Amino acid sequence: MTSYDIAVLAGDGIGPEVTREALKVADAAASVFGFSLNKTELDLGTERWLKTGDVFPDEDFESVKQHDAIFLGAIGDPRAPVGLIEYGIIAKCRFDLDLYINLRPIKLYDERLCPLKGKGPDDIDMLIIRENTEDAYAGMHGFVHKGQPLEVATQTMVYTREGVERPIRYAFEACRARNKKKKNVTLIDKANAVRAQDIWTRVFAEVAAEYPDITTDHAYIDAACMWMVKNPEWFDVGVTTNLFGDIITDLGAMLQGGMGMAASGNLHPGQVSLFEPIHGSAPKHAGKNVASPVAAIMASAMMLDYLCQKEAGAKIEAAVKGLLISGELTGVSTGAHPCDEVGDMIVRELQK
Repeated sequence: MTSYDIAVLAGDGIGPEVTREALKVADAAASVFGFSLNKTELDLGTERWLKTGDVFPDEDFESVKQHDAIFLGAIGDPRAPVGLIEYGIIAKCRFDLDLYINLRPIKLYDERLCPLKGKGPDDIDMLIIRENTEDAYAGMHGFVHKGQPLEVATQTMVYTREGVERPIRYAFEACRARNKKKKNVTLIDKANAVRAQDIWTRVFAEVAAEYPDITTDHAYIDAACMWMVKNPEWFDVGVTTNLFGDIITDLGAMLQGGMGMAASGNLHPGQVSLFEPIHGSAPKHAGKNVASPVAAIMASAMMLDYLCQKEAGAKIEAAVKGLLISGELTGVSTGAHPCDEVGDMIVRELQK
């Protein structure tokens, strides 16, 4: 039997609860399709930092690198300095494992989940490719005269040709793989104001020439946000910078039903990659069994798809979609259903 080694970072707040349900569903899918998941649970997050002062020790990071995939529940806690745990865990994985693709599907399953008037599942089915290791998140920042009236703060946006070309090329390949009637890749940037982003314009044009079967569009980030709300059906595959991708994909999450629906993959194709729901840790809801695990379950489906168990991943997605359309799963927000009840519902669908 094929088996996969999964490093599990349940994390903070509601992370352990949604992770438990996501892996319960993934295990059920594995049982149906004849493979197994060997899980290594790592004690990483705010609680460990409070006890030991460690965020991500070298021995734990070396262990993570030996796995086929990483599943992250959620991180962040108001007891820790802003960004300490997030940068020490998720950013460390992104940068040190070179997870250069952030993959965000935006897909509406039931029009009742969408806040837009008159838009349904046929209108909202897009894939956003976010560059994941450069831009303003590269960590090149500093302060002068800190705390004084004349304080200066700087943060540098960084774009390399390789760093730009990788997500653009991935976007074109992903567009082909989607096998949709519409084959279109939209570049989303702000090159008219952030002139360094001209490198995106030029590299996009060069790569696009290699894909004559795919049409292309361009939108500045402000216009893209506007069009995603007004005409989401225009979008097929989008590719954008790290900062803009962080923003626009959360907008997209609301189109598909909210943060409780949205999952993501942090990928280095062919190497260990990380999968997570994109919601926060919601400490006020921790331990109450009220958090929706749907986004985490969808992240587990993405993980199985990445591990070449595409049927299993598709079956999980179909189970979630079916439960939403039937009305048995009435929502994906906190408190809509007990957390463990949602996991049980989806497991039953998989076992039918």
